[in-house]
Amino acid sequence: MTNPLLDFSALPRFDLIKPEHVEPGISEILGALRGLVDELQQLPAPGWDNFVAPLETAGESLDRAWGVVAHMHGVMDLPEWREAYNRTLPEVTRFYAELGQNLALFGQYRKIREGAEYDRLNPTRRRIIDNAIRDFRLSGAELADDRKPRFQAIQERLSALAAKFSENLLDATNAHAEWIDDEAGLAGMPADVVAAARAAAEKDGKPGWKFTLHMPSYLPVMQYADNRELRARMYRAYGTRAAEFGKPEWDNSANIREILALRAEEAHMLGYRNFAEVSLVPKMAESPAQALEFLHDLARRAKPFAERDLAELQAFASTELGLDRLEPWDMAWASEKLKHARYDFSNEVVRQYLPEPKVLEGLFGVIERLYGVTIEPDQTSTWHPDVRFFRIQRAGELVGQFFLDLYARETKRGGAWMGELLNRRHRAGGLQAPVAYLVCNFTPPVGEQAARFTHDEVITLFHECGHGLHHLLTRVDEPAVSGIHGVEWDAVELPSQFMENFCWEWDVLQDMSSHATSGEALPRALFDRMIAAKNFQSGMQTVRQLEFALFDLMLHSDGDGKADAMALVRQVREEVAVVHPPAWHRFPHSFSHIFAGGYAAGYYSYKWAEVLSADAFAAFEEASEQSGSVLDRVTGERFWNEVLAVGGSRPAIESFRAFRGRDPQPDALLRHSGMLAEAA
Repeated sequence: MTNPLLDFSALPRFDLIKPEHVEPGISEILGALRGLVDELQQLPAPGWDNFVAPLETAGESLDRAWGVVAHMHGVMDLPEWREAYNRTLPEVTRFYAELGQNLALFGQYRKIREGAEYDRLNPTRRRIIDNAIRDFRLSGAELADDRKPRFQAIQERLSALAAKFSENLLDATNAHAEWIDDEAGLAGMPADVVAAARAAAEKDGKPGWKFTLHMPSYLPVMQYADNRELRARMYRAYGTRAAEFGKPEWDNSANIREILALRAEEAHMLGYRNFAEVSLVPKMAESPAQALEFLHDLARRAKPFAERDLAELQAFASTELGLDRLEPWDMAWASEKLKHARYDFSNEVVRQYLPEPKVLEGLFGVIERLYGVTIEPDQTSTWHPDVRFFRIQRAGELVGQFFLDLYARETKRGGAWMGELLNRRHRAGGLQAPVAYLVCNFTPPVGEQAARFTHDEVITLFHECGHGLHHLLTRVDEPAVSGIHGVEWDAVELPSQFMENFCWEWDVLQDMSSHATSGEALPRALFDRMIAAKNFQSGMQTVRQLEFALFDLMLHSDGDGKADAMALVRQVREEVAVVHPPAWHRFPHSFSHIFAGGYAAGYYSYKWAEVLSADAFAAFEEASEQSGSVLDRVTGERFWNEVLAVGGSRPAIESFRAFRGRDPQPDALLRHSGMLAEAA
């Protein structure tokens, strides 16, 4: 095997795979796949064993190899990896477009669906057939032959634009730095943040302190820096990334316009009025109107709380901070001061109790108690020295494995995510266990001391681990519907948001805490203040998320694809927002979720899934009344069996009903958010 990218005998050899392996390796896989497709589309009597199974098995080789390439593009975005990814992306996109439009393959699936074998298939395999037929239609398989080339060209261009959008944002983020030469300019900032800034400056061989627009550096400045001019400069730089104010080649304005126009054109070609209708076909929400009604209803419930939150903050800023006018770059700083004054603690105080080793120990402990598994360190090659590898076992048998990449790097795209390397399936040599990537962008350790996480970072870690468990704890052996595959997009966030709830439980947080100097666990009095502050400004936080979701859905509900993104975001803010950024702020230009991710006309799913996850967690709260802990093994086993294990093998609403015994209700979410009284 001369190309390590094509060695599927074990886990990827990240120490051997190089950018120069990408183009020849992917081309070889595509050639073999095209040959197989030519054979399969001519089968006179297609069935599961002679058609679906070999097609899915062959397709997994592309998913695996290209998945490694895409992963490296995200976590090691060096020039050579970026070039290799972008050079090969059009060919991969073209293949998937060809596959989705292949009328002969579509016909083979329809033969199976209409034949006698379909009724003999188990429900999981029938769902795969049904999903495939749906996806063929959404991929343009029923288009006239003379229209297919244009549809394919749209898919290729959209893939390229998404990659460019993300690269522009990363380049613009990396390009800006704020240098502080006078220690007085660091007033208010925590020691850990100052130490990280000093280390960043030393890395560049310069004196002073360096602050960047990467979240571990940016957010603490906005929360703690008393230097108002520094906050204002950082806010403006962050809010104008990848816009017309910087380098022209990093401006996402044209990319946004072209993406919207192409998505609208795609929708019209498929017979839909707008892209939002296309996006919602495989989701739980039945129509854009239903999703919009859901969002508008939540906005009506939340806005009074948001207005109250803002009024309290303005009054505090005026009387206690001497700010007659709260500017957007003052919001996080003033909020942190108010939280500290009201609840007598800050995020930085809590952070001193949350060292990375104890947090991981606590996270793994939650998983082990809920599901009766064990998590242990494992060994394999990785793409960076910071990356670790673990295995999950139950009764001595391998359940799954995962990579953990926790820290921010200049070559790593922002945010946090779960990625898939291997799916569960049966092979000739036995069961192939699933493997996942868990990726975050936390502040790295400075010197010999372990990294310390904010409570928000702990929540993020639990969130991504929830996605990982959805992938790793599946018991479905068909990759097309195992783990998160085949799960409606607006239900995918259920397991991740469900896991966040455990970060607010005393027995969980206590077990993962150890003070930086004393080693003492988190004091109960401090935890009680955290709980009291849990819904601090929940109204403002809720309407902010609703602003994003409404903007996304309304933007993609425009049938012409010519909506002015900036005009629309201002319109949405008039309805739901209580904080309005300056006119020069360019939020859409960094909204990667919808322009470079999979959330186009689907960002509402975060709130949609919050209803599901809060209601699911309420089952553990109810069980704790008898068992004494939300880490209830019986309820955990039921959640595994009815939600995590079944993946996309049945509709998400059926899985929820099987676990909860009824349809989802919003009461738990409103209660958890402190807004139940207003809703009533």
